[in-house]
Amino acid sequence: MPPSRLSRKERRKLYTSLAGELVIMAGTVMLAYYFEYTDTFSVHVQGFFCYDTTYTKPYLGPEDSSAVPPVLLYALVAGLPTLLITLTETVLFLVQYTSKEFDRSEKTVATGDCCYLNPLVRRTFRFLGVYTFGLFTVDIFVNAGQVVTGNLAPYFLTVCKPNYTALGCQQALRYISHQEACTGNQDDILRARKTFPSKEAALSVYAALYLAVVCVVHNFKGKLLLSEESPAEQRPNTAMLNMGRMESPLEKYIASQNHIAFAEVT
Repeated sequence: MPPSRLSRKERRKLYTSLAGELVIMAGTVMLAYYFEYTDTFSVHVQGFFCYDTTYTKPYLGPEDSSAVPPVLLYALVAGLPTLLITLTETVLFLVQYTSKEFDRSEKTVATGDCCYLNPLVRRTFRFLGVYTFGLFTVDIFVNAGQVVTGNLAPYFLTVCKPNYTALGCQQALRYISHQEACTGNQDDILRARKTFPSKEAALSVYAALYLAVVCVVHNFKGKLLLSEESPAEQRPNTAMLNMGRMESPLEKYIASQNHIAFAEVT
């Protein structure tokens, strides 16, 4: 079936929707960049008690040499779903292309007067676009939560290296709430203040949930089939349904009254 041309109103609506989606996506990416790589949003400074053993755990080192390196995390939450979605859509397209159902549908989708878009490309970009937008959105909410809470890591005092003598920590219950109390590396201190919610956990859960909607739930979705049975073939099914139906006492009473009225008229 040849692809149909879009009217001027439909093209205007399509271009407006596409432009709006691009603007929203660009804004989301920029906001994620400002949260991740700039100091535009200052982290809440949470205080601590002197000699608090809760925050004196050993420091494992920078993120590059920690248990979950950022390169591995982003490769898993970005590269693996992209590869899986692309392969899945390609296989489904090839299976549908070789079936008879594909001949009944349009092989291309009109995007205007200039060009047409293959269904494989359209579906793949749609899934990846939604996934990418959700990934940046989750990253923004995680960064916002870390900035607002300022939750301290278990190794905070190890990297903070406070001067207890200068702070007057003669008593262990003294509460320190000013940022200048730390003398350690500022980058390590900043990372130690941004631990909740966990970015590794949030991005991993989002990637797993998105793939489970796309890859698992879709298999249980009912398929809409056009009924090709003639009315004569469908009539016995209707009769069988009617045979299994029982009349209520009210319906029997109304039928008997109608029968009596009909006898009186005749």
